[in-house]
Amino acid sequence: MEMSDSRVIKAPREVVWAAILSPEVLKACVPGCTELTGTPEEGYQATVVQKVGPVKATFKGTVTLSNMNEPESLTLSGEGKGGAAGFAKGGADVSFKEVEEGTELTYAVDAKVGGKLAQLGSRIIDGFAKKMADQFFTNLQDAVEGPADADAAPEAEGEAAEEGKKKGWFKRMVSG
Repeated sequence: MEMSDSRVIKAPREVVWAAILSPEVLKACVPGCTELTGTPEEGYQATVVQKVGPVKATFKGTVTLSNMNEPESLTLSGEGKGGAAGFAKGGADVSFKEVEEGTELTYAVDAKVGGKLAQLGSRIIDGFAKKMADQFFTNLQDAVEGPADADAAPEAEGEAAEEGKKKGWFKRMVSG
């Protein structure tokens, strides 16, 4: 399964680059990630809980960063084993380009599955892989940019206020 897309993140390229190298940001961005330890140089160990169609599994695996050409491009690769559910592995070539609005992030994703997961059929797997990639890069964008309407967040109540505080936390951390 292969797919590609791009999005503009309203932040300098160096901030977006630093975000994607941060273990805290990666853990927050990977859907279903319950644990992530390691460093960009040595790679990360991750635990991810996901439900793909009728199959729910806990994947334990690694995430590595390679082909790092700061701050222009890198490759994110991951591989996880989900016991009886099978395995998933894939990678994303990510490039960062300065544009007037901030940073254009372009990614090309390639994913493969095996075991019970592969028996679900390509339509389910392709849809799930697309959803996971979109969610990862949306989470990255939220961590860097903050809420769409930053002025409204402080007046928001309950969960909306909490969500407003969570978003943009990485950008506040590096610029604060």
